[in-house]
Amino acid sequence: MTSPVIVTDIARADAATADALAVHGVATVHEAMGRTGLAGPSVRPVQQGARIAGTAVTILQAPGDNLMIHAAIEQCRAGDVLVIATTSPSTDGAFGDLFASALKGRGVRGMITTGGVRDTADLREMGFPVWARAVHSQGTVKATPGSVNVPIVVDGVVVNPGDIVVADDDGVVVVPRLHAAAALDAADARVEKEAADRDAYASGRELSLDRKGLRPLLDELGVRYVTQAEYLDGGR
Repeated sequence: MTSPVIVTDIARADAATADALAVHGVATVHEAMGRTGLAGPSVRPVQQGARIAGTAVTILQAPGDNLMIHAAIEQCRAGDVLVIATTSPSTDGAFGDLFASALKGRGVRGMITTGGVRDTADLREMGFPVWARAVHSQGTVKATPGSVNVPIVVDGVVVNPGDIVVADDDGVVVVPRLHAAAALDAADARVEKEAADRDAYASGRELSLDRKGLRPLLDELGVRYVTQAEYLDGGR
């Protein structure tokens, strides 16, 4: 770990952009950004049906130690999402309902961690969304310095403080702060196109194979149409 710091004056992405990206959700935003920014599947929701987006306040902390979560709460404000990574793998339950109460009181929209959480029934009851690598009741200490609002990595994706983090039942995607407006434009366009596709498919008027122009590709790849009799006869 580099020298421990707490950065207090981070630039944040536009709040209205974050709100709009939350409506679109993880899969749409990820696809709209050219299939980038998606965290790996190890970080999963502990609830179902929650969809959030907010600006990242980041923590880099030691495994089995939650000291820096206490320090980070002071840096959080309404519209933020707390994002935690550990310096080495850990599933200890470093986060629970007391932290969630403090964050919810400051208007924080949720928490994402590469580590573990506990008190999950309480978290669901209080409506504080959490995405975590593990659910584990193992307690932690408060003894090791770490950093707040520095770049971190969450299952393969870099999260910078102030980036927009979108999270729902499908996982977590990170939208870089400086590209947030472009990402929203692309997501809006994708949603409009998918709505037209959905109407066409639901009406029975078109097949996706034709609407997406995939028949020539099948031919190019050597995929042939044969009758069942021809197939049973060895495809001749």
